[in-house]
Amino acid sequence: MSQGTQVRTHLCGIRTAWTEAPEAGLAVREVAAAIGAAELSQIVVFFSSDYCVETLNGALTQGFPGVPVAGCTMSGGISPAGGLARGLVLIAFPRAGFRIVSGVLDAIDHHDVARTAASVRALRRTLDGEAAEAGPGGRFALSLIDGLANAEETVVSAIAWALDGIPLVGGSAGDGLDFREAILLHGGAIHRRAAVLLLVETDCPTRIFKSDNFEPTTTKFVVTASDDERRIVYELNAEPAAREYAMAVGLDPEGLSPMSFAAYPLAVRIGGEYFCRSIRRLDPEDGSLSFFCAIDEGVVLTLARPRDIVTATRTELERLDAELGGLDLVIGFDCILRRLDAEHGQVRHGICDLYRRYAVVGFETYGEQYRAMHLNQTFTGIAIGRRPAP
Repeated sequence: MSQGTQVRTHLCGIRTAWTEAPEAGLAVREVAAAIGAAELSQIVVFFSSDYCVETLNGALTQGFPGVPVAGCTMSGGISPAGGLARGLVLIAFPRAGFRIVSGVLDAIDHHDVARTAASVRALRRTLDGEAAEAGPGGRFALSLIDGLANAEETVVSAIAWALDGIPLVGGSAGDGLDFREAILLHGGAIHRRAAVLLLVETDCPTRIFKSDNFEPTTTKFVVTASDDERRIVYELNAEPAAREYAMAVGLDPEGLSPMSFAAYPLAVRIGGEYFCRSIRRLDPEDGSLSFFCAIDEGVVLTLARPRDIVTATRTELERLDAELGGLDLVIGFDCILRRLDAEHGQVRHGICDLYRRYAVVGFETYGEQYRAMHLNQTFTGIAIGRRPAP
């Protein structure tokens, strides 16, 4: 086993493993050896877009024979050892205490709400058929969605509606900051422009959560020209979007970068609460701004200022730890812009310390899902407590 491969067994029975092995086949062989022979109900894997996905998929089938596998490309990995720039993070759910069903939604860029709802309801019926007597943990749902299909809002709202109260969290698959292609795995097959949904019933206590680290300012922008389907904003306040944004934050429009967008997020107010609508990139040809979320003409965007990201994250994890009587594992979906913000503020080490302390695993995303909403620059996930004594 290479020096970079590590494994952890949690009190709830889940085993997690992570590696920065440079080649897909080697990475899977090492984590499979680390996980060992066990009765597993599901494998969930987040992996670098640098890996050959065909090699990875074949190695997972061989390394975990007979075990359902779901996964996606990541913009970075999260492990108790800290952040991973490349490699693979794997979560192995045991059969004992976890009942899991999953499905895939293809062609989400041509989304059919009725078809999605029917698929989700069918999954619920399958889980009902396998369900044991309800324990204190209950149920939750995990979503993995192509973050480049520009379809999260419609897909997530349809899924949440059909889940009928089962809490949903998840993340949008990405590929670093390349914005070329996101890939998903399910049922031994490779999927693009797709979403994977897992429904989980467990005996362990659980809580879904979301955390952000921004607060609104008094600076407002009205979207006056946009392409809703492509998530492109051409004008803010009837001025070229990039120039108007740059002037408001005191930067040169030509110098705007992902680091700038992380440091000066935009937010929209919904139901009295602010949610981030983060900028993906600048098009220098026409001065437009592409977003990670859908942006309609007429929407009012508010410039936000970051709060201390370490303090905000620690506060949320401490709250969950107290509510659950001790955190055993956190499966987290963290926006890639939060990582850039932490690096810009030179506090990434503080975030990594929290990952270690609270056993956080997951991936860095192009967007986060929480209940019926698609979010940006947010940390969402499922916190799992220790299994109750029999």
